[in-house]
Amino acid sequence: MTRGIRAFLEARGHMEVETPYAVPTPGEEVHLHPFHTVRETPQGAQENLFLHTSPEFAMKRIVAATGLPVFQFARVWRNGEQSALHASEFTMLEWYHPDAGLDALMDETEALIKAVLPPRLEHTGPQLDQTLEIQSPFERLSMEDAFRRHAGVDLLPTEGNAAALAQAAGCTLRTEETWEDLFFRLLLERVEPAIGRTRPTFLTHWPASQAALARQDPADPRVALRFELYAAGVELANAFEELTDASEQRRRFQADRTARKALYPTRADWPMDEALLDALPHMPPCSGIALGFDRLVMLACGARRIQDVLWLSR
Repeated sequence: MTRGIRAFLEARGHMEVETPYAVPTPGEEVHLHPFHTVRETPQGAQENLFLHTSPEFAMKRIVAATGLPVFQFARVWRNGEQSALHASEFTMLEWYHPDAGLDALMDETEALIKAVLPPRLEHTGPQLDQTLEIQSPFERLSMEDAFRRHAGVDLLPTEGNAAALAQAAGCTLRTEETWEDLFFRLLLERVEPAIGRTRPTFLTHWPASQAALARQDPADPRVALRFELYAAGVELANAFEELTDASEQRRRFQADRTARKALYPTRADWPMDEALLDALPHMPPCSGIALGFDRLVMLACGARRIQDVLWLSR
């Protein structure tokens, strides 16, 4: 599968790159916990480093410097993660395509999946037992339509108002549950089990508060140009039409830092990635995607646990 993916991306002009794993800034996702280490110089000076949770920041700097489409099979680390679908160390396939919008990236992702998986999978994964039709056209479903169809909720008018979302969903708001908390609870309990069952599904156009590193949609600022890909009950990938506004990205990073410090006050801190912020204005219009390679292998061979496809995992 590695050879097939590499051949597919290289045939489309993507250049393979490798970026550092131990970095001063591992990422800014609020709920991801990096592994911490210390680098010592021959002179005895010390510097805090972290194993990255994604190669995203470094790869964007390469795109900004070269304008080239790039990809990487990167080892990534996320502390405290272990389940049938999660491991603390795993492989992320990440690629960036300049001058490609979200629709073009979905086209490319669908073509890649079809190129490396058999046309039909009798999947017996942790979420469901189902025949997955890979060669059928993948479903493309906006978050708004997904919540309306599978949760009975008109989602976007409730954004930021947890009580309104709970009322619309006909559920009880838990103690100190925020709108974001409830959004993800409904996504997990009602939406995700209903999508990607017989053919893969792109879940697109996320609420603006969930933009992360994605641009807001110029046609509807309530949503971000982001998608996730689901197949047989498994989230395979997360993608953005990339934000290149450094001021807006700094504002989002600062909000993430404030939230992380409030939620996890004892966690180690790190400097903001100023090199990335300096590079963003030089990036061409671009879309990028992070795909869990081990999960894709799980689908291909019918594994029920990610540990079954990781050599010497424990």
